[in-house]
Amino acid sequence: MRERIEDPWGPVTPIARGAPWPARVDLQLADGLTEADVERWTPAASLLHSNGDAMEVAVRDGRIVGVRGRADDRVNRGRLGPKDLFGWQANAAPDRLTRPLVRRGGRLQPTDWDDALATIVDRCQAILGEQGPGGIGFYTSGQLFAEEYWTLTTIARAGIGTPHLDGNTRLCTATAGESLKESFGCDGQPGSYDDVLDCDALALWGHNVAETQPVLWMRMRDRLAGPDRPRLLVVDPRRTLPAQAADVHLAVRSGTNLPLLLALVRRLLDRGWIDDRYVAAHTIGLEQLDRSTIGWSPARAAAICGVDAGAIEAAAELLGTCEALTSTVLQGLYQSHQATASACQVNNIHLLRGMLGRPGCGVLQMNGQPTAENTRETGANGDLPGFRNWANPGHVAELAEIWNVEPERIPHDGPPTHAMEIFRLCEQGEIWLLWISATNPAVSLPEAARIRRILGDPRLLVVAQDIFPTETTALADVVLPGATWGEKTGVFTNADRTVHLSERAVAPPGEARSDLEIFLAFARALDLRDRDGAPLIDWTTPEQAYRAWQRCSAGRPCDYSAIGYDDLRARGGIQWGGERLYADGRFRAAPDDAESYGRDLLNGESFGADGYRALNPEGRAMLRSCPVVPLPEPPDAAHPLLLTTGRTVHHFHTRTKTGRVPELRDAAPDVWVELAPEDAEPLGIGEGDRVELRNARGRVEAPARITGSRPGVVFLPFHYGWWDLAEDDARRHHRAANELTATRWDPVSKQPTFKVAAVAVRRLAAAPVAAGAGAATGGR
Repeated sequence: MRERIEDPWGPVTPIARGAPWPARVDLQLADGLTEADVERWTPAASLLHSNGDAMEVAVRDGRIVGVRGRADDRVNRGRLGPKDLFGWQANAAPDRLTRPLVRRGGRLQPTDWDDALATIVDRCQAILGEQGPGGIGFYTSGQLFAEEYWTLTTIARAGIGTPHLDGNTRLCTATAGESLKESFGCDGQPGSYDDVLDCDALALWGHNVAETQPVLWMRMRDRLAGPDRPRLLVVDPRRTLPAQAADVHLAVRSGTNLPLLLALVRRLLDRGWIDDRYVAAHTIGLEQLDRSTIGWSPARAAAICGVDAGAIEAAAELLGTCEALTSTVLQGLYQSHQATASACQVNNIHLLRGMLGRPGCGVLQMNGQPTAENTRETGANGDLPGFRNWANPGHVAELAEIWNVEPERIPHDGPPTHAMEIFRLCEQGEIWLLWISATNPAVSLPEAARIRRILGDPRLLVVAQDIFPTETTALADVVLPGATWGEKTGVFTNADRTVHLSERAVAPPGEARSDLEIFLAFARALDLRDRDGAPLIDWTTPEQAYRAWQRCSAGRPCDYSAIGYDDLRARGGIQWGGERLYADGRFRAAPDDAESYGRDLLNGESFGADGYRALNPEGRAMLRSCPVVPLPEPPDAAHPLLLTTGRTVHHFHTRTKTGRVPELRDAAPDVWVELAPEDAEPLGIGEGDRVELRNARGRVEAPARITGSRPGVVFLPFHYGWWDLAEDDARRHHRAANELTATRWDPVSKQPTFKVAAVAVRRLAAAPVAAGAGAATGGR
């Protein structure tokens, strides 16, 4: 299976529209082993992307020795991507964290769990006595399990009472959740992966699916190779694999998604390509949408987006004349200018065409991480658990009863603190303890030099809970060794609401503990109590924690109450909410039920309970829009190019795991920069030349790849930090894409705008040898 490094997707299996997707079981075992050598197989799901690929973990002599796909699972039918196939090897990497560490005398020193927890608890108690709950913040991940998020949310919201809880899902999936709230009143993906099998048109909006969700691309590719292929629209400034397969590729200038989408919506309205009956029965806002799109002709949008007006016409015709449209959306919209407003236009297209809730008609506002959906459902992303509305007193009272605390204990006098604000409060000295679990903000957050300064501030106690040394653990005051995938049990939920149970296959190394065990030990040590004086958290095992989460979710849109561990063991992946949401045209948008009271897409201001009740008393879907505003950092003479960042098929996040896997590391060992020939030639830059990207925030050095992407846009993969570089390596702070990105965010979703930073590029040195791109072509 090593050929799957060079060909990450494997053989094509052409299928016709409406046909079932045939199984193909992918297998990777340690060298020299066969399936007969495996002692047992343990069910799991993928930790290294959001697709939710189901697999089994091979165990021999108490060690993980490989994986194979599950042929009977609805998500992948046995297929696995390269990170699935090879990523398991990282669990046994020699630099695993196996003991707690505490900083003393300026250095991290090994200690025991009692000492490490006492260090944290003593500081927490001092902060609570001196400053109150607002002095403590939590920043988590999209890679833990639902049981762990639920426990962390319970500690933060009902125990400590801090508003400062968010996840790195703020960087990848916050706009997905917010756009769904703005359009449908509530989070939750309307569509299903099976829509790919039934559609006659696919639209990928800023989504390089081939590299970010390889198995989903396998599903799409098999349809595209079939006898009645769907027409394919791709919006991406780069010529990715999906773009190469597209019927219409709109290589828009970075930051211009909203003008393009407004022109497409306008064209649907002008040509009458809308389902008048559906719109009248199930939506509000058509008149406002009509007014807000007046004047947005293909020619006007083409001038702003830098594409041909005829291509926009062709895209509108594709969208307007298809029978069944499936759309996927990801970082090309979410991490760009006017993110939520742009994502809402994709929802608008489906609402205008009446293409929701039936086979082939689905919107997938995708996630970037394996359990980002769980983060949002359980409230570990800054919202309230169960898709409840923090501004609805009835929802807060429900949670107070579930947790058996007074409603006043749960912070709800304003919006929960989003991640970028949490770090600003740390910078200003208002948060004194920041607990970071399973993420690496020193590399993943924008303006990396600023984040290093914040994490290194002696006023701030930084707790880092992880499985390996990272750029963030190096700056922490307390480091807690966690267990990872294959070493603990818990629930994953993927981007189309499919729930999987990932079970413990082997014991974690040394003194490492599961994230659930760590949070439970902290809650006991801090002695968190409910209003009757009993322990706030009464669960001790993953299944007990899951049952507590089931009770919280009961009756809410993300209702897990009928999906137990036994069901997941017997059936594999199960979708909450059924295969598709909103088949009956009824939405969770009624004022007393909605997750949000809606926001102005231009400035993020809430409509408030009264405003929302007047706007949408019947709880219909909402056609939302707003004006286009200029880029906050347009190119200029000193910084003439726009930087966009993204992903590559062989790595995940900041390479904490994938950088320790030989096959994945060797496939994409170092950062590179992609330039269009039109930009490279005037600068004297050739293939493989070493170049510098620079702006006021920092600089990055990388070899150049000359590609067919649009002029004016340069690309850097964001995965590369410096944990694998020597202390004296001059590239340590000139390797990460986020040295260049800005501390700005969308007004609604608060997601950072990673994809529109102005930069200057210059040639530093000639290529020592020709640079080979291999299979790693990056992604939006």
